[in-house]
Amino acid sequence: MTDISSDFHGQTVICTFEMSPATAQDLMDALQDAYANCIRHQPGFIGAGLHMNDAQTRIANYSKWQRREDYQAMLRNPEMIKRNRHIGTLCRGFEPVMYEVAGVY
Repeated sequence: MTDISSDFHGQTVICTFEMSPATAQDLMDALQDAYANCIRHQPGFIGAGLHMNDAQTRIANYSKWQRREDYQAMLRNPEMIKRNRHIGTLCRGFEPVMYEVAGVY
């Protein structure tokens, strides 16, 4: 379980994916497989969550990393480059953005 805490000093990344209902499950399967077999084994990975909206047109993903550099290294991993190319074919686009926790209520 990934906790959200204002005293977390690592890197939080939130990524949104836009897709059609026709590819929603394929995209979710690809993301779950990437986390299960690649991402969670990368140095610095702490945890992540995947969420799909009711209309099956968006997936929101958040992940926590010990350091920004750990997340960036995962993106440069040859397996993730290949996986992200495939993921890109299943959605209109995706945008990972790095955040810092500003408050927890």
